[in-house]
Amino acid sequence: MQTVRKAVIAAAGFGTRFLPQTKAIPKEMLPIIDKPVIQLVVEGVVAAGVTDVIIVTGQGKRAIEDHFDRALGLEQELRAKGKTDQADEIQRIAELANIVYVRQKGEPKGNARPVLNAAHLIDNEPFFYFFADDFFTGSGPSCAAQMLESYKKTGKTIAALRKVKREDASKYGMVELGEQIDQKTFRINKLVEKPGPEKTPSEYAVVCGYLLTPDIIPMLAQEKVAPDGEIRVPDTVNELAQIDKVYGCLVDGDYHDTGSPELYLETLIDIALKDPQLSDRLRDYIKDRL
Repeated sequence: MQTVRKAVIAAAGFGTRFLPQTKAIPKEMLPIIDKPVIQLVVEGVVAAGVTDVIIVTGQGKRAIEDHFDRALGLEQELRAKGKTDQADEIQRIAELANIVYVRQKGEPKGNARPVLNAAHLIDNEPFFYFFADDFFTGSGPSCAAQMLESYKKTGKTIAALRKVKREDASKYGMVELGEQIDQKTFRINKLVEKPGPEKTPSEYAVVCGYLLTPDIIPMLAQEKVAPDGEIRVPDTVNELAQIDKVYGCLVDGDYHDTGSPELYLETLIDIALKDPQLSDRLRDYIKDRL
């Protein structure tokens, strides 16, 4: 079984829900207290042993590159002022992984396009594919690390899963589960994109992303267009599930989504309430305001 060394992160969207904030600052750089969202995603895959991260970007995303680059002047100034911990953290971020950037290009668009743009760098290896607006937190292994354990038991494509309310089935790709491999790993018989509460095959949704085997790339390259005019990874994963085995990993942890202003605000509050330095003051403030 091949070692999973690479991850592709989709970061090319315009973030129109957050305009005008995202006109100059990528939505992937929105802060979760003191870290941008994309850093949390990168840290998660690095925790699973990834050494090479391919970030697929678009126009106006230079801030992402700057964030993961060395800032020697800043580091030196911090050390000169005795702020060694902050300097070490800035250096650590730049050394998380070998990070390369690919510009998204090509039509039709869709969440399969970043994978196709990065395909020449994947080199016939299994790889993580994550989106840069949702993530898990918790005291246990990262989402990617949990998915990796499911992959080690199956050797097949893995989707990250969480249980959602049936009425939310119009927001996610929903799966029909089959054979159970262990407490967290299930075969996926079918994946339906945003079926709605009446047609969903279960209450289990795909979130965050996938650990994809390289056999999916030629299938994605066929660029089968969905009714909305896009090419989509979930549709191809469902196609793969009909001719081979595909599995889902029910991820332990607290799920967070930053895809809209409302969800972003909820994420900030949820994480701040669990921060030992912020929680007490925030609780008192919220109680006072309410």
